[in-house]
Amino acid sequence: MNPDVISAVLERRKPGRIVYAPNYWQWFAHHRNHENLPPELAGCRNQLEMINRLGLDVFSRNIYCDEQRGWWGGLSDVVLDGLECGETERFEGRDRIIERRYGRLTEQLRYIFDESTLVQRKFAVNDYANQLDEMEALLRIRRWRFVPERFKEIQEKAGAGSVVVAGELYSPLKMLHVLLGPQDTTYFLMDYPDRAAALMAMHEAAQLDLVRQMCRAGVRVMMSMDNLDTAFHPPQYVEQYSASFYEKASRICHEHGSLLFIHACGRQRDNLRLIASLGVDGLEGVAFPPMGDVELDEAMQLSGEKLIITGGISALEGEGLKTCDEVRRYVESLFKRLSPYLNRFMLSASCNTSIRTPWETIKWFRDAWLELGRLVP
Repeated sequence: MNPDVISAVLERRKPGRIVYAPNYWQWFAHHRNHENLPPELAGCRNQLEMINRLGLDVFSRNIYCDEQRGWWGGLSDVVLDGLECGETERFEGRDRIIERRYGRLTEQLRYIFDESTLVQRKFAVNDYANQLDEMEALLRIRRWRFVPERFKEIQEKAGAGSVVVAGELYSPLKMLHVLLGPQDTTYFLMDYPDRAAALMAMHEAAQLDLVRQMCRAGVRVMMSMDNLDTAFHPPQYVEQYSASFYEKASRICHEHGSLLFIHACGRQRDNLRLIASLGVDGLEGVAFPPMGDVELDEAMQLSGEKLIITGGISALEGEGLKTCDEVRRYVESLFKRLSPYLNRFMLSASCNTSIRTPWETIKWFRDAWLELGRLVP
């Protein structure tokens, strides 16, 4: 196999074969946690080793993440000089409860063992009218320190031809979602537009500093972990609250030979042209009906000639295709529809691989890719 196929797509050149870089983060963690990994994965300690065991490509922003402690990150340290902070952990049954304190703000996360998933149990800001000063105190001093040694270590483990994506970023609008939750974010933007703008500007400045650090460290691809779904990121919100960040981050990346992606499962149709116009290089995990609102070949048409899109396998295919022939027919149809756009497509998961996906189905997709991915002219 050609080890430079990922580079070809990142440079918008047609690769010698289709890139297949699935996301097994939750699937592997779940079956490892419950001690039921298949015999073929005996000895695999992490998702990267599973991907290598299957002989697949590595274009990933979560092969280095601790899935029990956060949805993204791990290559950067948060710096909060001058603010009293702390973290405690406890267990409720087999579920891990993490409580983080930032001054007078406290958030709580729950790792649900039976589902191997992390959920937000309590947002740090639950009364924004009376917590504005605490929010500002946090955002005024919060910075990120990228750790090049961590990145270098995981990139070396991934090996030649692989790309470790630094999924360390998130937009100003996503920042409010993380602190307040999507619903209260909407009310906050309406009730305190000027104060909200000032807080988002602080976050943007800190994140752009992180972008520069990652560029200096030689990060080839970085990702903003925004879950860019129009239900929470409608075009008018993207234009008003996130476009500045995307444009500036893209510009900095391009000045240093890096690329900027956005995590984007859910509904994407109404944002595609806008995102492409901002200089963003790619979208990760674009969903298609019924989980999304645009077919992948149509998404390629709507997004111009530059936007790279990853996706193609949703939880519905993982759980719903019951035979090897069904999987093969699905992959063959997908590859045919996307054949004009293979210079900017990577086969991957539309967000994640369901924990209920049978191991045999995972192998069937691998086998179909091996058979059909090299036959595309």
